[in-house]
Amino acid sequence: MATVFEAASFHFTPPAELAWARRVLIKPCASLGAPYPVSTSPGLIESIVSGIRRLTDAEILIADGTRDGAPIYPIYQSLQYNFNRVLLLDVKDSIFLEMENPLQEFYASATFWVPNLVLRSDFLISVAPFHIERGACRLSIANLMGLLPLSPRRGRELPEYQGLKGLDIEKVLADLYFTLPFDMGIIEARQRLDFDADPRTGTLVDYGKVLVGEPYEVDLLAARLAGVQPEHLTLIERGRQVLAETA
Repeated sequence: MATVFEAASFHFTPPAELAWARRVLIKPCASLGAPYPVSTSPGLIESIVSGIRRLTDAEILIADGTRDGAPIYPIYQSLQYNFNRVLLLDVKDSIFLEMENPLQEFYASATFWVPNLVLRSDFLISVAPFHIERGACRLSIANLMGLLPLSPRRGRELPEYQGLKGLDIEKVLADLYFTLPFDMGIIEARQRLDFDADPRTGTLVDYGKVLVGEPYEVDLLAARLAGVQPEHLTLIERGRQVLAETA
């Protein structure tokens, strides 16, 4: 289930099940270093952190990585990611473990390399801006791509996400949803950003909303608001039906 809130009055209310968590991982969209709506705003993260603190004293981690493999800490500083008793981490410094896709008939990849901090956290939240890239939604599920390891750089080319070069991104996103068990997606839809390749050169539409829910449900709601039907959401729905039938 996903819920729409007015952004102007939004205060994060954590679900009751978060009370048992000893470690919470928040994955923002921060890799490009430009302020909202390119990146997740510090104000929204502060609201999430404050909401968690009202329910539990769990350890809170924030983790992301840059697209070129450079350290992300200067970006955290430029985005004013400075939160009390919150540990900021660079994904590339993690130990990566291979996780198996629970779909027997996977779409693109049978496994993904995942940072151990995902496996060591009890509650996982993906927080993403409302991005539409060439008519396709890049929301809380697509935000998980930033957790994957990068292959070595070749010449002046940007490194590729390990093992995914040449694969259909829509199928990759569908498989990633099933392999990385995130509990919640939050979409910062105060503005919708449409772009072709670089979100720093996109166009804006005001929405004034914040969407909260299970990652597939919240991305589906955002897609309907935008009037688009991303292929990876269709594939996820098909995969959910398969897993329900075999449970």
